[in-house]
Amino acid sequence: MLLLAPASPIEAGGLPDNAYLVELINKGAQAKLASEREWHLLLHYRENIFGGYTSEQDDPGFFMSPDGKTDPQAELDATLRQFFSEELVGRSRQPAQCAFIARYHWLRERLQFDDSRLPKLACERFDRWFNEFEAQSITLIFPSAFLNNPASMFGHTFLRIDQKGQTEQTRILAQTINFAAYVPPDAGIAYPIRGIFGGYSGYFSTYPYYMKVQEYRDFENRDIWEYRLNFSVYQITRLLMHAWELGNASFDYFFFKENCSYHLLALLDYADPTLHLTDEFVVWTVPADTVRLIASKPGLVTGIAYRPSRSNVIRRKRESLPAAERELAHRIGQDLGELTSPAFVRLDLTKQAFLLDLASDYLRYRVETTDFPPPEWKERNRAVLTARSHLRIPSEEFKVVPFAKQPELGHKTSRASVGAGWRNNDTFEEATVRAGYHDLLDPEVGYTPDAQIELASLTLRHYNRADQTRIERATLANVLSLTPIDSVFRAPSWKINVGMDTIRFGSCQLCSNGFMNGGIGAAVESHWLKREVFFAFAEAEANYSKAYDERHRVGGGSTVGMLTDLTDRWKLMATGSYLRYALGDKSDDFRWFIGSRYTLAQNWALRLEYNHRDHDNDVMFSVQAFF
Repeated sequence: MLLLAPASPIEAGGLPDNAYLVELINKGAQAKLASEREWHLLLHYRENIFGGYTSEQDDPGFFMSPDGKTDPQAELDATLRQFFSEELVGRSRQPAQCAFIARYHWLRERLQFDDSRLPKLACERFDRWFNEFEAQSITLIFPSAFLNNPASMFGHTFLRIDQKGQTEQTRILAQTINFAAYVPPDAGIAYPIRGIFGGYSGYFSTYPYYMKVQEYRDFENRDIWEYRLNFSVYQITRLLMHAWELGNASFDYFFFKENCSYHLLALLDYADPTLHLTDEFVVWTVPADTVRLIASKPGLVTGIAYRPSRSNVIRRKRESLPAAERELAHRIGQDLGELTSPAFVRLDLTKQAFLLDLASDYLRYRVETTDFPPPEWKERNRAVLTARSHLRIPSEEFKVVPFAKQPELGHKTSRASVGAGWRNNDTFEEATVRAGYHDLLDPEVGYTPDAQIELASLTLRHYNRADQTRIERATLANVLSLTPIDSVFRAPSWKINVGMDTIRFGSCQLCSNGFMNGGIGAAVESHWLKREVFFAFAEAEANYSKAYDERHRVGGGSTVGMLTDLTDRWKLMATGSYLRYALGDKSDDFRWFIGSRYTLAQNWALRLEYNHRDHDNDVMFSVQAFF
């Protein structure tokens, strides 16, 4: 029985062949192709909670059927119909056979198209694009987290297409496939809000790898990790075909879910449908978690490479030098007269070359990370490079050891903990769940050092003597960046914390207190024990609680503290704060905190914490599990 008859003539090579179209549609229906995983991957369908399907793709031009977003069978039938036409479709304005070439090849393979009845069209644009890649392998790229840009606070992922004959030195010339939101330059404060709620459209794009390296490694000072994937030639071809047709697609961009990493996983899923990568991410998608998932697949990753940020190259080179030579390299970047000083001239040529390389690294760093660099910086760097060329010896290879290990070695990004303790004259038990991501006392392996991003954390606590169970704490966002300063790097540290906690104030023993705190400060690093970071912040805070006069207070003050690695597994943090509130309830607040973490395993840790706030003392021991 015929399932469908076309409503109008269908042209194939100028001649209608309605019977063959109907035959293909019937054949596809009988084989239930519209229910197959690969068709759903091609159209990005996800099963609805109450049945049916909806595509995550949001550009109407991506679908051949008006109902294609929610009806896989209607879209398959309409796609077959469109293959008989040379009408230009999609944002790329090509015939469907070329605009949606992955669909065409998959259906051609499954339905065994007869070229005499459905002529294959020449797709010169695709062939030229595909052949220029000369693809031999695919590499997943992970630039580490960058706290100064909300879109990059959790890292980023994209793909590099490695060509035949490329070496480790020439891979920087390869092309990449990237997915990102289009954000207008005047987005302003609306940017994070629209990004969270899908207010921007995301698109796939292709850029040379050297441009991405310059953006992430040189300008934003982010380490880059490269994961070579074990894909066959057939899988690479499938990936590139689907990437081509995604040039006709757009997706509503959701910062926490449908983001840069999520849609790249969908592309990898189509290359190898056995992977089921996107199925692992239901609520949110964190780039580091996607890297961890890919690295966990047996045999999928065949090699890992590291490209250090420019700032970390400079830091490691400085660390390798005695203090006198470290300062000499810095002075060369400030005063070219140091090139004739006895301190420089008496050094052997190898050491002179190293110091000149370091001085040039620093000058380039300053030029490329300053909005309006003075012209003399470039002139000074040119003079340093000229002096370096006169030495006529090659630079010795310098291996940069990463400050943060590769992300797949780190703990997972969600956390649950259970604990017990003592508060004033009562004992308690508590449980906490945190959506993400990492705090200063969490195991640091795989994460940006001295950086904290806590989101969506909720703590329930039961007080035994009071026989009361309550929400003890809730964190919306707690972000902190410590950037140790020295004679070369002088970036400020900063923090912002928004949430609710439980206070003892006046006659109120257990009162909910909403707060918003922010500050800017500075940090320094030492190595007296193993590694210590000392920091200080000037900060402002606003509180809201029924415990206060007029239910609020606003003021400011300061915090000083220390974060130290006692051993590879044991970390200690201590802070002290004083805040004076001048608006609302006029009062002040002294706070002390001491916390210690011991790592049991990659995703297990123990904590002991003490909090003091005026007459309020709280001691707790907890076991934490990351998931």
